[in-house]
Amino acid sequence: MQNAKQESEAQSPQGWNWVETTVWTERMLAALGDGVKGGKWFSLWDKIYRPRTLERAWEIVRKNRGSSGVDGVTIKRFEAQAGKYLEELHVALKEDKYHPEPVRRVYIPKVGGGKRALGIPCLKDRIVQAALKMTLEPIFEKEFLPNSYGFRPERGAKDALREVDRLLKEGYVWVVDADVEKYFDTIPKADLLRRVEERIADGKILALVEQFLNQGVMEDCKVWTPTKGTPAGAVISPLLANIYLHDMDQCLSREGIKVIRYADDFVALCRTETEAQAALSLIRHWMNNNGLSLNAEKTHVGNCTVPGKGFEFLGYRFEAGRRWVRKSSLQKLQDTIRRRTRRTVGQSMEMVIKSLNPTLRGWFGYFKHADKWTFRRVDGFVRRRLRAILRKQEKRPGFGRCHADHTRWPNSFFATRGLFTLHEAYVLASQSR
Repeated sequence: MQNAKQESEAQSPQGWNWVETTVWTERMLAALGDGVKGGKWFSLWDKIYRPRTLERAWEIVRKNRGSSGVDGVTIKRFEAQAGKYLEELHVALKEDKYHPEPVRRVYIPKVGGGKRALGIPCLKDRIVQAALKMTLEPIFEKEFLPNSYGFRPERGAKDALREVDRLLKEGYVWVVDADVEKYFDTIPKADLLRRVEERIADGKILALVEQFLNQGVMEDCKVWTPTKGTPAGAVISPLLANIYLHDMDQCLSREGIKVIRYADDFVALCRTETEAQAALSLIRHWMNNNGLSLNAEKTHVGNCTVPGKGFEFLGYRFEAGRRWVRKSSLQKLQDTIRRRTRRTVGQSMEMVIKSLNPTLRGWFGYFKHADKWTFRRVDGFVRRRLRAILRKQEKRPGFGRCHADHTRWPNSFFATRGLFTLHEAYVLASQSR
């Protein structure tokens, strides 16, 4: 009877409704709340390879989609024989025969130039990592501080931005805008594993974490093993990254420094320049002692109420008492609009607008607190692109910028076809506040 109760879906305590009940039973959640002996968790391995855990992990990975790894197995192919593949994973884990494949190294372009490296694990490895994350995350979530927002359950970028806004209004206007140099690529593996060992005593769990930290990387048909870091793009990497920076959060918190962190992107907000310089010195000291470094060119201290001395955080720029959309964030949106509004698109205006609207709505939902003139600018850009399509369909050259085009296809022309307008959305949002 007791076993049946443990296998049933647990009712999480308040604030813990996000935990995966396929892993976390009522008894485990009670132990999490009360604390375990010595502060370390034993006997977690069977939670990883349990069929129900792997099935739930597969559901999560399937929902997130993503590309195939070095073995070429896609979501569609795995889905066709999911039962067979999951059983193979279950047996391999239970019999200690599981070994992850190398990650596939790819590069994605950064807005403004340059490329960012990503490591794409094989599908089966992503499933095991999801099962591992489901098991470990509540243990470390109980330790994490409230100032950390990135890749955490029921927390996000908007929460971090609200806290930054609150502190600025309270007078914390001297800001340390810090940038960690290649954070995911430079985390010292041994130190990271030691931080995991502070809460986990199950040797097989630790061995699995170590396997993922030491995964090979396949690039240009060659396999090599990085000496540092955890692959950006792996399911488990965000949790491991938060575990490593948790010590910094504690260090700064003990000194009373207000830090808002989203993964490796963080700002320290202070009342005076002296406090800000002291905070920067302490951050540098912690980085040096923990195998990391700050990007000197992207790290600075300034009074954000002064024009030209603002800071950028999570897509916004805070400067002179106002919020702007960061240039790279605006550029990314414009690039997306350009791809969907090529003059040779070959679709009706209604279809083009239908493809644009979800992007525009989502973008406004995040950036609705930006300066209002941004929305007029984007609206104008969208309509110019649409007018250029209409000119092309009439076999006329041009980019839809002349007054005659505006007269022929006024703003109301696009409104009647359902185009989402950022400025109108801003006005409506302002009236409801």
